Amino acid sequence: MWSGYLSWQGAGLHEVETALHILNSGRCGRGQLAEARPEGAPEGSLRKEITVRHAVAIYVSSVLGAGILVIPGLAAKAAGPGSLLAWGFLAVASYPFAYTFSSLSARRPVSGGIYSFSKEAFGQGASTMTAWLFVAWVVLGAPAITLAAGTYLAYAFPISGPGIFLVALAILALAYGINLRGIRLSGRVQVIVVAVMTGILTLGVAASAPGVKAGNFAPLLPDGVASVGVASALVVWSFLGYENVSNIAEEFKNPERDFGRSVTISVVLIGVLYMAVAATVVGTGAFAAGAGVTPFAVMMSNAFGTYGGTVVSVLAVVIIFSTVNAYTAGMGRVVYAAALDGNLPRFLGTIDPKSGVPRRALIALFLLIVAALVVYYVAGVDVQTAFLATSGAAVLTYVVGSAAGVRLLKQGGIRSALPWASLAVSLVILPFIGTTLAASIPVAAVGFLYGSLRSRQKQGREAETDDVGTP
Repeated sequence: MWSGYLSWQGAGLHEVETALHILNSGRCGRGQLAEARPEGAPEGSLRKEITVRHAVAIYVSSVLGAGILVIPGLAAKAAGPGSLLAWGFLAVASYPFAYTFSSLSARRPVSGGIYSFSKEAFGQGASTMTAWLFVAWVVLGAPAITLAAGTYLAYAFPISGPGIFLVALAILALAYGINLRGIRLSGRVQVIVVAVMTGILTLGVAASAPGVKAGNFAPLLPDGVASVGVASALVVWSFLGYENVSNIAEEFKNPERDFGRSVTISVVLIGVLYMAVAATVVGTGAFAAGAGVTPFAVMMSNAFGTYGGTVVSVLAVVIIFSTVNAYTAGMGRVVYAAALDGNLPRFLGTIDPKSGVPRRALIALFLLIVAALVVYYVAGVDVQTAFLATSGAAVLTYVVGSAAGVRLLKQGGIRSALPWASLAVSLVILPFIGTTLAASIPVAAVGFLYGSLRSRQKQGREAETDDVGTP
């Protein structure tokens, strides 16, 4: 269905592969900083080759991640039919998100995304804080999505609770082992993985449609209005990624024209797909089993028997591994770039001469992620709580990006309200993340202080240099 959506816009396999090549090349990743540009390279040295078709492909492939295999069930478990209100709310709210970030890029098309915007709007402290939040985002999120993979596998095979954590650890170790050797999945492999994922979504919705019962949509709010807020804090996970196109702004042929078109098309396509999937999960009651983590395995088991659920469970693990592998490559370069810029320890900003990868950055990330996984295991953290913790880091990043839009964008008419809407949505969601927000707030605070201190030290050195140079 995903490739079909793109074909409707006149984009074929070539456009999808081009988009995924851009995503996987290290220039763009979900919540990723741009690669550090070689010293002395001109500001606009990247090729201007991205059109509306490429941008839509990038948006869809950025937003449509493996989380869609998990989030509909978790959201329905939290709010029942009321979770559909959360999906509708975020589908509409995603437009201000996407418009704000794309407008910032069109205004000043440089790579770096939210990181660059926050530095321009609020200074070094805010940009360093953003870099640290990006790292927290992946450190908290990678264990969450791999635990979901383990839960899918446990649906089909007799795997115990500790076994689920071992599956998660194995996926992480394999992904980082591959990346440390400098092996990268090709764009065509990624196309196949995304096509398989959307095929599962399409088949699950189509095969389960006869099992949808009107009675499953009532009562609308079985756990009260507040449950919709919790569901929204989970659902926002599925809409993260709209900031990605801002990271490759320099490569648009016509950013002022094409950003707006690509945003509108992408928001509509993704919103329709998500609403269809969420309505089917609620209507069939598939979220009632497996703690809400494995709705598609349940749906396929109901439609095709035990083997249907087993096949989907195995495919879910493969898809999640592919996602983790892709983000491993991108986030390794985030840490590398941040270290080069002084926002993280300098020793992380090196490239291994044999493999050509930022080995130290990858090892540091792996150790942090494994530490988070161990904390999840010792503390008995379930998948829903892990996803909420990840949403905390992500939404805080969106707060910074939206606030930068409010400060930097000077547009007239209704467009001037969109950055404010983006900021308001981010702030409204934050309280519903709950106590798991405590995992990200200290990271943000320390990152801000570190960046501010570094900025003052730099200014002091520059002042001393000026004094020495003054006759």
